[in-house]
This record gives sequence, C-alpha cells and structure tokens, in this order.
Amino acid sequence: MDFFNKLQQYFDEGCLPEKYRDILFEFYRCYKETLEEHHIDVAPYVSIFLDFLDLVKDQIQSPYAFLPYHQQILSPFNYYSFGVEFIRPLVDKTLSTVRGLDHLAEANTFLQKGGNVVFLANHQIEADPQAISILIEEHCPRLAQEMIFVAGERVVTDPLAIPFSMGRNLLCIYSKRYIDHPPEQKRAKQMHNKKTMELMSELLSQGGHAIYVAPSGGRDRANAEGKVEVAPFDPNSIEMFYLMTQKAKQPTCFYPMALSTYDLLPPPQTIQVELGEKRQTKRGDIHLAIGPKIDMERFPGHEEADKHIRRQLRADYICSLVKQEYSQFPSQE
Repeated sequence: MDFFNKLQQYFDEGCLPEKYRDILFEFYRCYKETLEEHHIDVAPYVSIFLDFLDLVKDQIQSPYAFLPYHQQILSPFNYYSFGVEFIRPLVDKTLSTVRGLDHLAEANTFLQKGGNVVFLANHQIEADPQAISILIEEHCPRLAQEMIFVAGERVVTDPLAIPFSMGRNLLCIYSKRYIDHPPEQKRAKQMHNKKTMELMSELLSQGGHAIYVAPSGGRDRANAEGKVEVAPFDPNSIEMFYLMTQKAKQPTCFYPMALSTYDLLPPPQTIQVELGEKRQTKRGDIHLAIGPKIDMERFPGHEEADKHIRRQLRADYICSLVKQEYSQFPSQE
C-alpha cells in the first residue's frame, strides 16, 4: 500500500492523532524527496518507512515501557538494523570522515581487556547513535552495535523516536531540563534516576562496556548567525560519571568525542517541552572525531582548592577538547 494512503487510513481509523499524521506526512515527503534529489532508489526505503509507520502506530496505541537499563531488541524484529538502515541513505559516506582511529582502536582494545570506556561527547540529532554506528561499523563493528547511550526522556517517550531507541542499549535518565515537568512526577523521576545510577555502577563493575554521554544534557543548536555551536558541558554530570567510575571494580578510560551530524535531522530552533517535534531530513556528509585519552586528574586549573571551581574548570577543559576536534571538521573550516 502507498505510504500516504496507509497513513490516512490509520488516521481515519483513529489510530493516529492529527498531529502525528501531519508530522509523518511531512517527514516521509521530505525523506523521499531527499533520496530522489540524490538519485537514490526510493523503493527499498518505502518499505522501511511503512515499517516505521506501523511501529509509530503501535507506540501511540501501546507505548513501550523502557527499563532504567534498556538492552537492544534484535528479535523477532531487529530494531538496531532498522534504525541504522533508516538513516543510512541520508549519509554520504564518500564525504564523511572519522578522525582519531588510533584512539578508537586503543579504546576498543581496552574494552576487550575488560576495562570500560566513557565517551564525553557533543550531541546534535536524535539519530546520533545510528550515525555513530554507520561511521565506525567498518572499524569496530561490535562497538558500533553494543555501545551504551545515556538517553533522556524524549527518546523513550516520543512515539517517533521509540522505534529507534528500542534498537540501542540505553541508560535512561531524566535530565534536569525536564525533571520538573510535570511537577507531580518529579519524585518518581528522581527514583528512576537513582535506579539507573545503580545499574550503571553494576555495569562499570562488570567491565567491558562503552558508554556515550553528552554532558551538555541536550542537543547543539544554531546561534543567531545560524552557526551550530557545541553546547557547554555540565560539570556536575561529568563529576557524577567520574565518581562512579572510581568506585567501580574495573578501570575506566575517558575520551572526548566530537560529532557533526546536524544537517541530517536538525532539531527545532528552540527547546520544546511537549512531544511532537517536526522532522526534516537532508542527505550529506557527517563527521566523528575521537581525541586522546583524557587525564581526569590533571587539567588546566586542577590545583584549584575550591572543588566547585575545579569541577567547572575540568568541564570547560573537556568541552574545549571536543570543540577543538569539532572545529577541524570540513563543515567547520
């Protein structure tokens, strides 16, 4: 069945609210036009988008309940492959780059020996996990699939994001930005976060886990001049992760990771509290860079006696490492 006809059918049957019908209509139209513009055969991706429509409908009718630590679902439906293949035609691999492969190999070796790796990174689009997989799958296929992502509330509650989230390993946490909304759920969200932290501690003690975290707590956005900027890092977020790794039974290494993926699926210009943001796609190059291992104890200003100032200096330093890598991407030169 044609996508638009099936979309209208689900709306007529009361399976899709008008807001989501309109978002899906524009999302599919934009996705299809993008592929046609670049002379990519649309037929295989119509099938993927029809699957996506069914998955969104199912989530609206019966939302999936994510545990604090969600492990990717690969059968009977492979959500990981679905998410990666959905994003793949939007990525121009011939122009995309991965820098710091020596650092990636070092991190991967450390993981194989039972250590943990935490990537402190910027975050630009909902599909960053899929973008990372596409960029590193040739170099570290297991890491590409099994990396754990610290995920905020939106990607586990928005019906359009849930099908992609179900294919990833996630540590689900409520960010400070949304923990008070609505106020009556604040206590439950705090308890959820506490449970997530306990499970993260267990994973770190097991060893062999790679965790991606965006200490900014959200996506990068364009400034008044339209230039996308890496959002500042929260010192408390970095401190929490560092303290947890110090208490774990297995060692952990920290690496800066920079991502440039913004144009594939740009976020709204302003932060939305309510779910249901529009999705518009483009095809183009994306970039990833991993810098040298971070010394979490020695950084500019580490002698500072005031712990709060010291934590801020460390966060600013790590953010500067990511910004330095980010500034070298072709799109930023």
